[in-house]
Order: sequence, then structure tokens, then C-alpha cells
Amino acid sequence: MSDAGSFVDATLQAEGDSYRAAAAQQRLGSDLRFYGASVGAVRGTIRDVSRRHPGLTHDEITALSSELWAVPVFERRLAAVVLLQSNVRMLDNSDLTRIEGFVRSAGLRELVDPLAVDVVAPLLARLDAPGRARGQGVLDRWAGDGDQWVRRAALLCSSSER
Repeated sequence: MSDAGSFVDATLQAEGDSYRAAAAQQRLGSDLRFYGASVGAVRGTIRDVSRRHPGLTHDEITALSSELWAVPVFERRLAAVVLLQSNVRMLDNSDLTRIEGFVRSAGLRELVDPLAVDVVAPLLARLDAPGRARGQGVLDRWAGDGDQWVRRAALLCSSSER
């Protein structure tokens, strides 16, 4: 695990609370594990990792997001979403495949919705016309996908453009 990934995981575990973890598990009904860290703790941890590792490159950000997502823990996956939200200006069309994988394995609107609204939609909005056209092609494909979460992401992205 990378230094940044280890820091995020250790911090989220330290911020966790077994009562909050059990409540989240019951409320969300997911197969994911829960540390019980608050959303504020997740956001603060990503802020701290950005301070500890200033100047992360595009490849480092996307690698860290994949590293965090790889372990089926809600707070780690939420941290990956927050990392992408915080660095959306560095993302491009090539990242849509990775994000699609995240959406397919998310299984929760609490992860899918911010990926669509706060990552994909702003990513596409800031692209030049050819890039936006390629991105729209991806959204069109998502809209007809058999996976409900991928279709939801496409719908939310389309709604966010208006």
C-alpha cells in the first residue's frame, strides 16, 4: 500500500466508531464493511493527505483512488470519491473507464450520486468540444447499460448539465 493509502486507511480506522459503523451498515444495507468514520472525518482525511503529499499528479491521484476503492470498506470508497471531487480539474476522458468501474461496484447511491454529479458532470463540462462529444458518447452508452447504477449515473450526469 502507498504511504498516502496507508495514511488514509489508518486515519479512517482511528476516526471510526463501532456504533456508527453498525448504524451505517443497518441504514445502508450494504455488503461493504464500515469503519464508522463520519463524512467530516473522511473529508478531513483527504484534505490532510493532500497537505502531506502536495502536488500529487494525475496518475498518483487516480492510482490512490483505485487503491482506496479496492478494499470493500464504505469510508475508503467515500474517500476515493472525495479525492476525485477535490481533483476533478486534473481528470480527463481517459478516467471515465475507471469511474465506470467504481460506479458498477458501488452498489449505493451514497457513492454513485457524488461520482456522477460531483466528478463526471464537472469533468465533462470543462472539456473542449471534441472531448465533451467523446464523453457524451460514454454517457449515451451508460444510459443504455444493463447495470442500474451505471444508468443512474448517466441520468444524474445528464440532469446536472442543465
